[in-house]
Amino acid sequence: MTTDPAAPDDVATADASTAASAADAERRLHPMSWLFVLLAQLKQFIVPLVALLVFGQRADNNGMHELWPLVGVGVLALLSVWQYFTYRYGVLGDRLVVRSGVLHRSLRVIPFARIHNVAVQQSLLHRIFNVAEVRLESAGGQKPEAEMRVLRLDDALALETLVRRRGAGSASAAQVVDAPDVLLELPPGEVIRLGLISNRGLIVVGAAFAGLSQFSPRLLPNLFERWGEALFGYADAQAFSVGEYALAGTSLVVALVLLLRALSVALALLQYFGFRLSEQGRRLTVERGLLARWRTSASRRRIQAWTLREGVLHRLFKRRGLEVDTAVAEQPDQQRSLREVAPIATPERCDGLIEHLLPQGGWPTLEWRTLPPAAWWRLFLPGAWLPPLLAAVLAWRFGACALLVLLWLPWSAFKARQHARRIAYALGDELVAVREGWWSRHWRFAELDKLQSLDLVRSPVDRRCGTATLWMDTAGAGALAPPLRIRFLPDADAEALYRRLSTELARRRLRW
Repeated sequence: MTTDPAAPDDVATADASTAASAADAERRLHPMSWLFVLLAQLKQFIVPLVALLVFGQRADNNGMHELWPLVGVGVLALLSVWQYFTYRYGVLGDRLVVRSGVLHRSLRVIPFARIHNVAVQQSLLHRIFNVAEVRLESAGGQKPEAEMRVLRLDDALALETLVRRRGAGSASAAQVVDAPDVLLELPPGEVIRLGLISNRGLIVVGAAFAGLSQFSPRLLPNLFERWGEALFGYADAQAFSVGEYALAGTSLVVALVLLLRALSVALALLQYFGFRLSEQGRRLTVERGLLARWRTSASRRRIQAWTLREGVLHRLFKRRGLEVDTAVAEQPDQQRSLREVAPIATPERCDGLIEHLLPQGGWPTLEWRTLPPAAWWRLFLPGAWLPPLLAAVLAWRFGACALLVLLWLPWSAFKARQHARRIAYALGDELVAVREGWWSRHWRFAELDKLQSLDLVRSPVDRRCGTATLWMDTAGAGALAPPLRIRFLPDADAEALYRRLSTELARRRLRW
C-alpha cells in the first residue's frame, strides 16, 4: 500500500476552495435594511427617548434638551447602518451560515434540517420597498435561529424555497418541484363571517383602554364621568319615562355590540384577507394579510397536536376553526407562526383537511367513549360557592332583590350536565382524541407518535370518587390551546388506558 504525498495538500486546497466559495456565496441584506432595523429599535427605545425629552427639558436651562433625543436617534441610526455592513449570510452545503459583527464577531451555522418554521413578513412599508423580513425558527428555541431584516422579496422567497428543498433532503437546490396545491382559500365573505364570529373587536377596545390608561390614568374615568353627566342631564331635561330609559339603554347596548362587531370585521380583514393554505411536498404554507402580509411555512411532520373549535356563533353560521401546534417555542408575535390552518370553514371542509393531512389517523371512524353522567357535579361544584357568597354580600347592601343572583345556580347546573354529556375520548390505531365543552366546544387530538409523556393524576377528590385524570403531553403545545387530557376516568379504565398508551409509546419512535 502506498501513500500519495500530495493528498494532504489536495485536502488543504479543497478546504480552501470550499471556504472561498462559501465566502463568495455570502450575501448582504437589502441596502434599505438599516431603515427597518432603526424603526424596530425606535419602538424599543421610544419610552426612554420621550423621557429624555421631557425630563431633559426640566433639567436643562440652556435649550439643549431638544438635541438629546436627536443624539439618541443618531446613535441608533449608526448602529443600524453598522449592522448592514457587518451582517452576511450564505449557503454552504446543507446549512445556512450567518456572520455578524466586527469587534464582537458571531458565526452561526444552521443546518437546514433543524429549521422547523420559515416566516416571511411584509408590513406596508416592506411592500412599498418590495422587501420582506425572514425569520427561521427551530423547536425548543426561545429565539429564532436567524432573523433577517430585510431581504429583497425574491431573495426571501428563494431562501424559503431553499430551506424547504434542502430540509426535505433534496440533493440539489435547483431540483424541480411540483407547484403547490391549494388546500383552502378564504374569500372576503368568509373573512367577514370570521370577524362576526370572533371577539377581536373587544381586544382592540381593551388595547385602546390600556394605552390611554398608560398615557393618563385619570383620562378614562374623567371621560366616563363627563359622558355620564351629559347623558343623564339630557335625559332629565327631556323627562324620560322608565320605558324610554329602558329603550335608550337597549339602544346603547345594541350600538356597542354593533361597534365591536364592526371592529372585529375590520381586524379580521386586515389579518386574514387573501388567506390561502397550500401544500408543496410535505410542507404547508399559509399566506394572509391585507396591508401587511404574512407568509409562514412548516413541515407537516412538525405538527404536534390539533384543535378543532366551535363556539355558539360558529354553530349559528355552521362553521368551525382548525388550529395546529408545531414544534416551535412560543413567540410573543404569534402572527409569525403556523397556527391556524383553517381560521373558518364548514365542518365538512375541516374534516376533509384533517383526513387529507392525517390520512392514517382514521378521524371519521373514531369510536368515542363517553364518561359516566354523574361526573357533572365535578364541573358544577368548583364555581357553586360564588353565587351564594355574592348574593349574601349584595343582600346586606341592597336587600332581598340581590337574591336573584342565585338564579345562576340552576343555569350553572344545567350547563355542567350538558358539558358532562359531551365529554368523551377516542383511541385509534394512530390517533388519540378528546372532546369537551357544550356552550363552546373543542376537539383536541394528536398522533400517538407525537406523544412525549403520560401522567396519571389523582387529586383528593379523585381518590374519594375512584377516578383519575390522564394527561398527555406533546412538544410545542400552544399557550392558548386546551390541554390534551381525559378527566373523570374511573380508576380501572384510567389504568387500562395508561398501560395501553405506555405500551404503544414504548414500541414507537418519537417523531417531531
